[in-house]
Amino acid sequence: MQMTPHLGFNGQCEAAFKFYEQVLGGKLLMMMKYGDSPMAAQTAPEFRDKVMHARLAVGEQLLMGADAPPQMYEPMKGIAVTLSVNTPAEADRIFGSLAQDGTVRMPIQETFWAHRFGMVTDRFGTPWLINCERPT
Repeated sequence: MQMTPHLGFNGQCEAAFKFYEQVLGGKLLMMMKYGDSPMAAQTAPEFRDKVMHARLAVGEQLLMGADAPPQMYEPMKGIAVTLSVNTPAEADRIFGSLAQDGTVRMPIQETFWAHRFGMVTDRFGTPWLINCERPT
């Protein structure tokens, strides 16, 4: 079994996943628009260019997402995507990229359990925890 986060967006899924592909060094495997799906005829014309399904591979992990129809969209709350990274430099780089035009909730720093830990909500509204743990 594998757990895969699925992120909901308010019309910015395509931009978010292209950004995540760059920042996380992933590979965008799929990006289907509502207008390219079998549901195109049932989709409002102004929403057909929005993302129905996006899938990004980061190493052996997946991140998925979509644009929610406007009447169904709710901002993310009570959840965060945690990135466990191997080096403090990698943690600093990723945190800095995600923080650009976002909101830092806890600056990236050394903690009693980690070489680096920080909390940020990116410009697309996705909350992230960046963690570079100390060896146990």
